[in-house]
Amino acid sequence: MGEAILNRLGRGKFKAFSAGSQPKGKVHPLALELLQSLDYDTSFARSKSWDEFAGADAPKMDFVFTVCDDAANEACPVWPGQPLSAHWGVPDPAVAEGSEPEKHFAFSEAYRMLNNRILAFTSLPMPTLDKLALQQRLDEIGRDTPNAG
Repeated sequence: MGEAILNRLGRGKFKAFSAGSQPKGKVHPLALELLQSLDYDTSFARSKSWDEFAGADAPKMDFVFTVCDDAANEACPVWPGQPLSAHWGVPDPAVAEGSEPEKHFAFSEAYRMLNNRILAFTSLPMPTLDKLALQQRLDEIGRDTPNAG
């Protein structure tokens, strides 16, 4: 979802990629359903390992954001080019339990949290921030209360 949101909100400024440490081999159907209901093109969507973006031939990245709550406890690869990074923890909706409406709600909440954080990120005055100030702002975005919105 983060890839879709950033590519929409940051169109012309950013090119987003999404990947995980333990990809499942397919994009979760509820993520696709939610994005399609919000008029996102999901033809780009595929399950990817972050290893795809850690090699010398990977696309150049200026920023890397980990978003799943579990990712904060994992050892991340060393990213080529030393991009700025931050952890923006979001409960993983794919592990949500309960009724179908509760599972849909988990995806909607994850979308809302990601959308708010990505909107804050794309609104940053990039040219006026030095690397340290930018890192501080990225960390602040990740510390925002999960239920704020």
